[in-house]
Amino acid sequence: MSLPPLVEPADELTVDEVRRYSRHLIIPDVGMAGQKRLKNAKVLCVGAGGLGSPTLMYLAAAGVGTLGIIDFDVVDESNLQRQVIHGQSDVGRPKAESAAATIREINPLVNVVIHDTMLAVDNVMEIFSGYDLIVDGTDNFATRYMVNDAAVLLGKPYVWGSIYRFDGQASVFWAEHGPCYRCLYPEPPPPGMVPSCAEGGVLGVLCASIGSIQVNEAIKLLTGIGDPLVGRLMIYDALEMKYRDVKVRKDPECVLCGKNPTLTTLLDDYEAFCGAISDEAAEAASGSTITAQELKGMMDRGENIFLVDVREPNEYEIVNIPGATLIPKGEFLNGSALEKLPQDKKIVLHCKSGARSAEALAVVKNAGFSDAVHVGGGVLSWIKTVDPSLPTY
Repeated sequence: MSLPPLVEPADELTVDEVRRYSRHLIIPDVGMAGQKRLKNAKVLCVGAGGLGSPTLMYLAAAGVGTLGIIDFDVVDESNLQRQVIHGQSDVGRPKAESAAATIREINPLVNVVIHDTMLAVDNVMEIFSGYDLIVDGTDNFATRYMVNDAAVLLGKPYVWGSIYRFDGQASVFWAEHGPCYRCLYPEPPPPGMVPSCAEGGVLGVLCASIGSIQVNEAIKLLTGIGDPLVGRLMIYDALEMKYRDVKVRKDPECVLCGKNPTLTTLLDDYEAFCGAISDEAAEAASGSTITAQELKGMMDRGENIFLVDVREPNEYEIVNIPGATLIPKGEFLNGSALEKLPQDKKIVLHCKSGARSAEALAVVKNAGFSDAVHVGGGVLSWIKTVDPSLPTY
């Protein structure tokens, strides 16, 4: 369905702007009016990572007048495989600052607003209120639900994208004209069911594929052209090179945007709502979590331990803690790992950051290994505090 333009046009374009945007201006559907709307638009990009990189770069090139960037992270070398707005010289630099510098190089006519902070319940409404459109490039469910809820409560549309390995999704959520994110996903997935990109990986160029769709949708919404992805979910399979378009209907019983909403304010804790780990894992880890330094001390003292790496084989090949036996988390969940555990040794589990090993720990403790522990922070903590010479990922 076609929708009215999201913003009013600016009064005029300068001679420099006419020259810069001439290829837009000669498209009848865009023209002077559409480019003036882009100039007058204020767009916030949540995240300056994989999806945020192409989004920010092409929105800047397109002539969006004000671009906001919110990201509290710093550039890491492992980002550069896909986060093309940053370069080698930006490693260690705040992502928002690095992204802003690239945007200014692409288009000095754009006003860049940096929010070098974590998006949270206590600032999201104030930050969002200053923009016409939100583009969501986040990679975790807690922030996605918060972005959705804030956008609905403020009556603002937002463009959503998601990527994992070779698969991507994109849509436009605007409760005034269609469904919201909660209509599509009323509840977050069970803890540990959907790995993050940090755990499962992502094909770098997939970010460009989905990010360009997000920019395309943003331009359509701002200028009022075309048929935006409101009420539709675009699914992309990079291996098969196929796109699928799935209809998403507004849920009349949605707790947020339905006929009788029961959620009328932001949640107090989105992390708790989404549950980084299950209640069983949290209970198992309570009092049974050791640090990487404590593990090193156990190894140095020659304690009778059986160290288990619950990551995937490809992760183990990248980097591993010396002496660890690889038994992927899936084998704990289906029970096949238990026969591999010795009865006469203390079981010590670890993964990349501690979430998967906590889930495996719950299984191990339920099987009778009451003194089993896991390493908080996992391999990342080992590299940071014990052996910085090892590669991170």
